[in-house]
Amino acid sequence: MKEYNIESFGGSGDNCFDNTDAFTLAVQTVKDAGGGVLRAGKGVWRTGPFKLFSNITLFLDKGCVISFSPELERYTPVWSRWEGVECYAMHPCVYAEGQENITIMGEGVLDGNGEIWWKIAKEKKRRPQTSPEMPLEFELARLNPGYNEQPSGGGGRICQFLRPPLLQLNNCKNIILKDFTLKNSPFWALHPIYCANLVISGVKIFNPHDAPNTDGIDIDSCEDVLIENCHISVGDDGIALKSGSGENGIKVGKPSRRITVRGCTVTDGHGGIVIGSETAAGICDVLAEDCVFQGTDRGIRIKTRRGRGGTIENLMFKNLAMKKNLCPLAINMYYRCGTTVTDPCFSQEALPVNKATPSIRNIVISNIQATECRASAGFIVGLPESPIEGLHIQHCEFTTDENSGISTNESEMFLGLGEVKEKSIRLVNVKDPVFENVKVNGPEQAFINK
Repeated sequence: MKEYNIESFGGSGDNCFDNTDAFTLAVQTVKDAGGGVLRAGKGVWRTGPFKLFSNITLFLDKGCVISFSPELERYTPVWSRWEGVECYAMHPCVYAEGQENITIMGEGVLDGNGEIWWKIAKEKKRRPQTSPEMPLEFELARLNPGYNEQPSGGGGRICQFLRPPLLQLNNCKNIILKDFTLKNSPFWALHPIYCANLVISGVKIFNPHDAPNTDGIDIDSCEDVLIENCHISVGDDGIALKSGSGENGIKVGKPSRRITVRGCTVTDGHGGIVIGSETAAGICDVLAEDCVFQGTDRGIRIKTRRGRGGTIENLMFKNLAMKKNLCPLAINMYYRCGTTVTDPCFSQEALPVNKATPSIRNIVISNIQATECRASAGFIVGLPESPIEGLHIQHCEFTTDENSGISTNESEMFLGLGEVKEKSIRLVNVKDPVFENVKVNGPEQAFINK
């Protein structure tokens, strides 16, 4: 495979030169040649967003930092999926669409310089901003008619500040991502959509714990995925599996399935291994094993609600070590983000079942050791019209920190449920759960059904 160097296209890693044209020319040249290796050497390569194409390997040498400009106007709209809904959104820092046989590898860094993006997002939420204001927001609003009726996870859809992910692969196949680092992402760090045959190995992802909506890895309607030996510390969910939200996700109808997560460490964030909350097309056949979730708000986290839709089934979590989580095991069908307490989806009464009613079934949780659980040992809550079925928890030990001072309400992000005081495993609308050799140390009662 022929090798190319970014310097030969006029690039400079001096942390001053704008390499946007150099990267654009380089990837186009490698594409026209039928593929090859594009190498970025030691240095700081400042650039705007760029695309990758089929049969290209982007090799990031040790000491290489590709540093993306925080100038918002550079991230012109592309057709994508943003928080579970197909729409126009800001151009990802690195983007590939409809390509195959792409590899990104090496010990270098992709740096999204997200500080400005986070500051703007926080200010918009603080006010709050409820409609477009900036030119790019007005452009996205024009391209996305009816956007204010689309579901959101709370990231900023209502004002159309649809921030770019650091690395997005859209409708691609045969992808290898290995050993490099992603940091300071404006939004989600690594976001494959509609991809098949994807390997993510040894990748490291770092975002500050207070950086809004900066998930680590978001597998979105993909199949045949392996995530192994990754290290993640971020400001939202660590490794999340999704499949679209609401009517749009149901219409697209592409599940996430046949996914293995193993040997990964998540040390900060809202959840370690997370399912949802965008669940519309279903998520199935998932194995998560031999991972460490330390200091994350939740360890295993499954989240959805009425209106999100989809069947979540055939999940296995085994051999996981957790420490200092708020709640090590959370299965929540009353997920609150992106809506309000007045929404009827939080009713505790049974509502009619329709295509947007989610379901959860056939979950096996085995050989979990969770210590210093600060809010509770577990939060497992289904819907009265769609109870959780086929839950089997075996050979697990949960130990709570009874002196943490943290409310059990912090176990999960929920609305519509009453408060409990005990840090037990809470079970609501769960049909015939099986517990085998499960120990809960700390609270007077191991399980609470209310």
